[in-house]
This record gives sequence, C-alpha cells and structure tokens, in this order.
Amino acid sequence: MYLYLSELQRENNRIEIYNKTKCQNKFVMSKTLYLFYKFYNEYIFMLLRSSLFQEFPISQRLNKFLKANYLPESYIDWAKDHFQPVLDLIVENHKKKPNSTQIFGINGCQGSGKTTLASFICEYISAKLDIQAIALSMDDFYLTRSQRQNLAQRIHRLLLVRGVPGTHDVDLALSTINSLIKGDNTLIPRFDKSEDDRIIKSKLIKTSGSVKLIIIEGWCFGARPQTETQLQKPINDLEKKFDANGIYRKYVNGCLSDKYQRLFEVVDYLLMLKAPSFKSVYKWRLEQEHKLRERIHTESNKTENSHVMTDTEVWDFIQYFQRITEECLSEMPARANFLYELDDSRKIKFRPSNYKSVTRLE
Repeated sequence: MYLYLSELQRENNRIEIYNKTKCQNKFVMSKTLYLFYKFYNEYIFMLLRSSLFQEFPISQRLNKFLKANYLPESYIDWAKDHFQPVLDLIVENHKKKPNSTQIFGINGCQGSGKTTLASFICEYISAKLDIQAIALSMDDFYLTRSQRQNLAQRIHRLLLVRGVPGTHDVDLALSTINSLIKGDNTLIPRFDKSEDDRIIKSKLIKTSGSVKLIIIEGWCFGARPQTETQLQKPINDLEKKFDANGIYRKYVNGCLSDKYQRLFEVVDYLLMLKAPSFKSVYKWRLEQEHKLRERIHTESNKTENSHVMTDTEVWDFIQYFQRITEECLSEMPARANFLYELDDSRKIKFRPSNYKSVTRLE
C-alpha cells in the first residue's frame, strides 16, 4: 500500500474535525462506531510515525536520481552498502548540531564515480533529514575559455586546457560555498564541457535558504603541492615536449600551494576514491567521453560542432593530470578520512567499516 504522507495527514485532520463536530452537536455515537474511529485514528498516527512513510520520500527522490543518471536500481543498495559509514556520520552530526553546515570533499580520478557518489549522498541525506544538500564540482568552477586564452598568452600555452590548478576560479568557489552556508540566494555555477565554457547565468539554478550539507568533488580536490626537487624532471611526453623548462608545472604547483589550499581547508571530511594506478585513468576517462558523445548525439543529433574529444585527444588530455594524480595516489590515502580503494573495473575492494573513529580534518 502506497499512500502519500500528506494524504494521511488530511485524513487524520478530517477525523478530528468530525469528532469535534460530533461533540458540539451532542451527537452520541454507538460504542462500536466509537471504537472503530478510535482505532482508525490511532492507526493513522502509527502510519505517520512508521519507517514505511519515513522511507517513502527517500525512495521517490532516489528513483528520480537513478533516472537522471541512467543508473540501474541496484545502484542504491550498492551505494548504501558501501557508503553507509559516510551516511551514518552525516546523520549523527546533524542530530548533534542541526544548525551547522557539514562540508565533505571527495577526491577521485576522472571516471572514478565521484560525481555520481556526491549526488547520491546529497539526494539520500536531503530526503532522510529533510534538509537542503548540494553537490558541487570543481569542474563547474573552471575559468571561462576567454580567461584561459588570456592565461595561455601571459604565462604558458598549456594553460588553455582546463583541468589543472590555475584554471579554476577559486574565489568563485569560496564565495559560492560561503553564500550557501549563509542561506543567501545563490547561483550554482555550471560548466558545459561539450562547449568548453561556462553556462550563462540565465540558465543557472538559484538556491535559497540555508544549506546543511555541501559536497564538493574534484580530481585534484585535497591535493598538496610538490617540492622543488619533484618538479625538476618532466614525467611524461607532454611535459618533455611543451614544458622542458618547467614554467608550466611550477605555475600549477604555485597555484596549488596558495588559493587551492584555502579552498580545501573549508571541508570537514575528505573522502578518497583511490584508483589502482594512473593507467586506469585513461580507460575511465575514455568511457566518460564516449558517454558524453552519445548524450550529445541523442539530444541534438550532432557531434561535429561540439568539443567532444577523440580517443587520441583523450590520451593527450590526461597527461595534464598525471603529475598531481600520481602524487595524490601516493600520499593522500594516509590522511583521507574515508578511503575507498577501487580495482580496474571500479569495484570497491576496500572500504571503511564504520565512522566511529573518524575525526574532522584539522
């Protein structure tokens, strides 16, 4: 039996009004009828408080989430099974401090599933706790194409390509988070990767009211800068060919050590989806690009004018991220609050068992 919560409340109100009217008119009910209405009234209250109706709005929200992300129904049970410690922690913290905003950061290579995970957690928690929760992506804070063109002219040609530290508007990210915490009317930035530029403001979603859970995810979220010694030698063909003197990688590292650390410091907890190695990134990134090409073709029936990458371009593209990705894979597991190790097919082979020992980032 599926009844909306509001319908049960209306039915209960109708019974109460009937009882009051009965008393006012001095109408005497038979004992049998009286017991029936008493039982029915208690039954309604029992349903309103039951787990069935507490879970029903969650099911509604998650079904919409599945459809929007083209996911199978099995994803919900899989996600709850693996990420229950994270969900439990968020619920427990909210019970202790219902007026505070929790901020989670998620780090994961391209194609690791971090965007989908962030959306799932927000949808689930929003429905379960009846609070406003928002997932943000570092990708949506990229500089505009014209801004990156200017950066490429002034500093280094490789900065035209979005992705690395130095190609995000960190001030915009920080101001957006602060605005969400305050409960101001906030435009949520979005970036159209198929057009390699930001979506215009008139098409953005505006939020209002205090947000109690913010999740921000990104391939380099939480990354730390390298030492001068580590920066000396190029690590791939891209750096050898286009950054032999190190100007590009030193600029990226400098940005990472400054504004980006201020952004990373706002989170209370850091979750890492750890890939087996950088080799997996190409495979996963390739899958992403194929899905993007398919979606654009389905929606507009054309891909020739979009900025969807070919397989060769994907290989060239991921080399921009190799240095920082490999550094994260090496040093971040030791300090992440939640560590999930993935295999090459993105199945979780290691997960935390509970949240009791998890403490906020200092």
